[in-house]
Amino acid sequence: MCNKGLGVCVIIYMKSLRTIIIFFAAIVGLALTSCIEDDFTTSSSDVLEFSTDTLAFDTVLSEEGTATRRFMVYNRHKKMLNISSITIDGNPQVKFYLNVDGVSGESFGNVEIRGEDSIFVFVEAFIDPTGNDLPVELEDKIRFVTNGVEQQVVLTAWGQDVTRLHSPVIDTDTRWSGLKPYLIYDTLRVAECATLTLDAGTTLMFHDKAAMVVDGTLIAAGEQGREINLRGDRLDNVVGGNDYDIMSGQWDGIRFTATSMGNEMRYVNMRGSSSGVVVDSAGIEHRKLYLLNSVLHNASTSVLTSSHAWIDAAGCEFSDAAAAVVSLTGGRAQFVQCTFANYYLFDVITGSILSLNYLMPDDSDGRSPLMEGTFDNCIFYGNASEISPGDLTGSAVMVRNCLFGADGSDDNNFLHCVWGGDPLFYTIREEYIFDYRLKDESDAIGMGDPLLCPPEAETDRYGLNRLERGNIDIGAYTWQPTETGEQ
Repeated sequence: MCNKGLGVCVIIYMKSLRTIIIFFAAIVGLALTSCIEDDFTTSSSDVLEFSTDTLAFDTVLSEEGTATRRFMVYNRHKKMLNISSITIDGNPQVKFYLNVDGVSGESFGNVEIRGEDSIFVFVEAFIDPTGNDLPVELEDKIRFVTNGVEQQVVLTAWGQDVTRLHSPVIDTDTRWSGLKPYLIYDTLRVAECATLTLDAGTTLMFHDKAAMVVDGTLIAAGEQGREINLRGDRLDNVVGGNDYDIMSGQWDGIRFTATSMGNEMRYVNMRGSSSGVVVDSAGIEHRKLYLLNSVLHNASTSVLTSSHAWIDAAGCEFSDAAAAVVSLTGGRAQFVQCTFANYYLFDVITGSILSLNYLMPDDSDGRSPLMEGTFDNCIFYGNASEISPGDLTGSAVMVRNCLFGADGSDDNNFLHCVWGGDPLFYTIREEYIFDYRLKDESDAIGMGDPLLCPPEAETDRYGLNRLERGNIDIGAYTWQPTETGEQ
């Protein structure tokens, strides 16, 4: 009797305990539900904040997708926010594609942001042809609705139409205008006996590993204020607010082959290549390449390499390379009013700023004449040895009225030079500023010989007259005092 009664008591107790547990679970569930609901704020004064009010894509090539840009959406409040809708207005000329907190789409609803948290919004752009030669500004808006309040982030892009060319071959005399850029894929080849003329203001953009090979003749006829641009096709930013112009290796470069003669590069700004300008052996009976007031900048080897050819350059900047900035082997060279500088950023510099080869009697192979050349009113400066070899005794190379950062002394090959000088460039390597004009108190100011400057180089790339003050500055750029000029 007792055992049976005990069993009944236990059963009754267990049922009561189960009832109590279920009761308390229900209470806790209701409490949690109440807390979750209370965690959302519905006040119209509780809205979003954004890391930017305008997301700009700068210049976007038509029919090309862009790199992804992003901004952040912040909930600065303690309670959760529910974004009831995220939509794009929809400009028919430009398509912006969104990814909100890891989800791609064109519109979004009920996007939650926890209190004092944030989400990313990623944006890409695709622009249809605008029908214009010049860039056209296009705009759209992303609209966010939270607690009945509408907010927006503006999207802007400059749409640029281009002429796309895949492995083009120029086999007759051809002229390209500067109206809208040419986008080159693979290799642009100028055939032997053909001339490609680039009018002032023309831009050639080269896709990854694309190149120009000239068997015939290239005449790049830029003008002051209307330069010819030769560059890669990446227009987005690579780090911070700096665009891909600071990067080398975006495209291959230009090669003038053995059959190419009479080439000219006037007021050309070439940058971001792998191999720079390469001039193949052609002898010194005819001039191979003439450069005037041009810039060859930022190559992952050298910006200019020449072998047994005739090259003249006046008023030019040769800057920033992983190897020698300029490498000349044999041939004939005349460089006047030029700046040779190296503050290359992306690798260890492995060569001198100017490398001269095949210039001593011991170098001769008996087949090609030794190098002959002059370097007048030039600057050699930067994070590398400045000229190799440093001793030119016995060679046919003359260096006159040039500035060197290294200490040294004049001899029969170095005449009236500035030794241990500082040109005081505006370049700040750590901030990605590469500006090789002269600051006040530069040791290059007034130290050149005006008799060595040819008439075509009396005006520099920026249109400043070198002889206006009566004396002449060393290097590619005329000093302009900071109190009166823009630097």
